[in-house]
Amino acid sequence: MKLAVASGVLAGVAASATAAEIVVIVNPKNPATRMFSEQAAQFFVGKSALFTPVEHTEGPLRNEFSQKVLGKDISQVKAAWSKLVFTGKGNAPKEYASSAEVKKAVAADVNAIGYIEKSAADDSVKVILTVQ
Repeated sequence: MKLAVASGVLAGVAASATAAEIVVIVNPKNPATRMFSEQAAQFFVGKSALFTPVEHTEGPLRNEFSQKVLGKDISQVKAAWSKLVFTGKGNAPKEYASSAEVKKAVAADVNAIGYIEKSAADDSVKVILTVQ
C-alpha cells in the first residue's frame, strides 16, 4: 500500500514538473496590454483576424495550451482550421518547433500573437496573458 501511495505522489510531482507555465505574447509595438483566455482563443481557432496566430507544432506545450485556453484537443483545432482554409475564410497559422522560433516570429510581426513557456519570455515580446 505504501508503495502505491509513494508512486502516486511521485507521478503527481512529475506531472506538475513537466507542465510549463504558458504565456501569450505579442510584439512589443502591438497596442494590446492584457487579454482574457476567451479573447486569445478567438485568434487560435480562426474566429477573429485581428491578430495573426503563430502556433507550435504538436507537442506537450500545444496540447496544454489547446486544452486550457481553447477548450479543445489539437485534432478539433486542426479540423476547425481545415474548414476555414477549405472555404477560403482563413489561413492556418504557421507552425514552429520551439518557443524560441515562436518568439522570433512574434517579435518580427506587430500583428502576430503566440504562446511560449513563461521562462522563454524576454524584452523581444510582450506578455499579455498568463495561462492558468
